[in-house]
Order: sequence, then C-alpha cells, then structure tokens
Amino acid sequence: MTPLTTSPAAADHEVSHVDAAPRRVDLSSQRLHFVGIGGCGMSGLARLAARRGAACSGTDMAETDAITTLRDEGISITTGEQSAQTVPHDCDCLVCSAAIRDDNLEVLEAQRRGIKVVKYAQLLGSLMIGQTGVAIAGTHGKSTTTSLLSHVLIECGLDPSFIVGANCPQIGGGSRVGGSDLLIAEACEFARSFHCFFPTHAVILNVEADHLDMYSGIDEIVDAFAQFARLIPRDGSLLINYEMSHRLAITAGLDCPFETIGFAPQADWRIELVQSQEPVVKSNKPVTMNPKVQLHEHDKLVAWWRCSMPGEHMAYNAAVAAITAHRLGASWDQVSAAIGGFRGLDRRMQFLGDRRTESGTISIVDDYGHHPTEIDTTLRALRRHYRPKRVICVFQPHQHSRTRFLLDDFAASFAEADVVIVPHIYFVRDSEEERHTVRAADLVDQLRQRDKEAMHLYPFEAIVKQLELICRGGDLLVTMGAGDVGNVAHQFLGIA
Repeated sequence: MTPLTTSPAAADHEVSHVDAAPRRVDLSSQRLHFVGIGGCGMSGLARLAARRGAACSGTDMAETDAITTLRDEGISITTGEQSAQTVPHDCDCLVCSAAIRDDNLEVLEAQRRGIKVVKYAQLLGSLMIGQTGVAIAGTHGKSTTTSLLSHVLIECGLDPSFIVGANCPQIGGGSRVGGSDLLIAEACEFARSFHCFFPTHAVILNVEADHLDMYSGIDEIVDAFAQFARLIPRDGSLLINYEMSHRLAITAGLDCPFETIGFAPQADWRIELVQSQEPVVKSNKPVTMNPKVQLHEHDKLVAWWRCSMPGEHMAYNAAVAAITAHRLGASWDQVSAAIGGFRGLDRRMQFLGDRRTESGTISIVDDYGHHPTEIDTTLRALRRHYRPKRVICVFQPHQHSRTRFLLDDFAASFAEADVVIVPHIYFVRDSEEERHTVRAADLVDQLRQRDKEAMHLYPFEAIVKQLELICRGGDLLVTMGAGDVGNVAHQFLGIA
C-alpha cells in the first residue's frame, strides 16, 4: 500500500475527517526518501517512519547534527548538490520539507518516474492514525509549548513520541520515538498543512495575521484554524485561548468538547502571576525573579510553579502544556515539578553568555522572534527580566512578503529597544519579484520616523564591528529573527 491514501490534501479548503475511520498506515514494506532531511521536523519524521518499519534515506544541502544522529541510526544520507541520481531506484515515496520547491531536481525525477511525492505534514498526519495525536497550533509559541509538553510527559513517565521545530537539548533535540501511543507535534498553518493531521487532542494558542503570501487576510486564516478544529473527533478535546478575538468564530459548531485558557476570570482555566517584589542579583547584575505561576480550574487552584523563562507569554505556554499533560494522565504534582525544571530551548530567549568589557558586562540573548507580536512581547519580557541600561537589538527580517505586509507593525514592535540594527532581509520562499518590493532600509526609515535609533548594516561582520563600538557595560544585546542572525551573537561573544 502507499503511505498516505487516507490523508487529505493540504490545499483543500474544506476538510473534515471527524467521522472517518482510517486504518493505521503500514510502512513496513515502504522505501521512503526524504528531501531536506536535516531539519528538526524532517529528521524526526524520518526517525518515526523508520521505527514504523520503513526503509529510509535522505538528502540535504549541508551536514547537521541531526544528520549525524540519523546516520548513526542506520539511515543513509547524501549531502551537497542533489540530482535525479540521488533518488533511490526502489523508492516508493518521496517526502519533502516545506522549504523544498516544486522545481527541485529530486522532486522532478520522482514525478517523472511516477513516484508518489508528499509533503512533511501529510506523512506526519498519517502517522497520527491509530495513535493519540496531540497537535499544538497557533501563530506563536508552538515550539516552546510542544517542547514543554514533551518534557513534562517524559518526566512523568508517559514516554511520548514528539517532533518539535526547534532544538531542545533537555529532551534530546527536536524529536523522540517513545514507547507509548502518544505523538506530540506542532501543527503549522503555513499552506494549510495542519489540515493533514489526525489529532485526538489539539491546542490553539493564538491566531494572528501571518503567512500573508499564502492567505488573503485574517478572515481566511481564521477559517483555516476553524477547519483545523473540525478535524478533532468527538471523543477528543480542544484547548483554546480565551482572550483572542477569533475564538468564537473558530469554535462555532464544533462537535468535540473544548475549554478555554487565559488570564481572564471567565476562562475555564485561569493563569495568575504572583510577582516577586525584589530583584535577585546574579553575577553582579540585577535580574528579576520570575513570578510564581498559579493555574486555576475555574475557582480551584490546581497547580503552581516558577517558570524558567520570563514573560507572561511563557507562563501561558507553560500552563497550556500543564493542562494538556494532565489531560493525558500526568498528576498535578508531577506537572508542576517538571515545568519548574524546564531549562528552555535554543533560540527562545536563549541566554548565550556575558561579555566583559572595561565599561562593564554586556549580556547576550538570542531569539527566534520574527513576527511583530513576538518581537514586542519578547523585548518587553527581556527588559523586565534583565533590567538593562539599554536594549540593543539586531533584527533580521524573515521573508520579503512578511516584511512588506506587516511593515508598520514591525516598526511599532521595537518600542522596548534603544538601538535597532537591521541586516538584509532573509530571503526564503518569496519570488524574485517580491524580493524587490521591500528593503531592510524601508524598516529602518519607519523606525527613524518613530524617533528610534536605527541603522541598516551588512554583512554580519560589519554588524559585529559596530557592536564593538556602541555596546557598553549594562547593555543587553538581543539577536532576533528566524534566519541566521544568531551568528552575530556568537561572533560577538567569540564563540562562532
């Protein structure tokens, strides 16, 4: 059998398989070839498929730690320039990451030979069939919440499988194959890929305008999330953000039970932050003690912990993970202890180190934020936590289309930064025509109009030299973006 006969196409705008009873996919006789196997998601997917009996191979442009691990597990991988010859002669199915274009040589060769070509989300969705699938959706916070949930389930002995779109060293990286029937995964709205999933339980963290190269506007995005929610079976569950304005549109007419979570008293699950009164001192620097997070089910306090990651948004993500883990069988005491011991993940407000200078200590943080809401929320949390004299942010815009559509919002999102340095826009997925519609200098102009000290600099080496000139003791340096801007922080620290 072919692996994906029961999965819907991601491009379908009307999807529902709530009443379907698809069979568990048998991969034991399948030869799967993964194009772009080195990423967090694809490497984890290959690992899951191999555990389900598939013979797996793959290609990628460059070596990664994930590729090394996969090779150690017996998966054959070729790196460098790919061609038609790198598609195995006995391939049954070619699996592509979302970043692989339709004109990729391996994709074209598979199509020429009549080999089934599927996207990452289609195969992952099919592997949820017959499992207890948990899908974490939302514009922001998917990787953090999925990592937190996976960590809690591991600590509570529930032995999940998971795929996270980021590296979390504490849980073994970006993926794990466990011994239970739990499969935890991020559910991304890009190209409606989450419509391929078969979740038993789901979370919708938040919904905002993004991926506007794929959607006509917020109404179409909300509709996509509403259709995702309809994929949950009647014996499943949905946990959804109480405060977001689109909640009613998404939950209208749902067959599955759902509950709300938020900071408002009216939410089914209420988060309360109890602030510490005084900052603590670490390495001669004042750092605000993270607040105690209390979780209430209606009026009943069920759990509390101190989050290792600052900010209300991280408290919210942790609370979502706590509720979901409890729903899957973890006790509240276990959940609280596990969250309190979570050490974070790469590029999510990640503290990289201090650089000591004659004028004092400069702290360096790296973050993945690439949407205006993420930037604003993260910078506010970092300023409150570190209490720096100045926040210097090196922000690399991600995609020309996103920058163009949200330019005004981006300009407004740096209110908590004292200095903003903008390198070239990270070019991915957009057309060459789109590439010429907006420049990094356009964002700098918008920032200057708001009386923000901002500059456009490139390449990264020039930015590092500028930081050498302007940074001084007491500053917090934040590199931010979904591209490779973290290299600036590493070079500045001397750990590149």
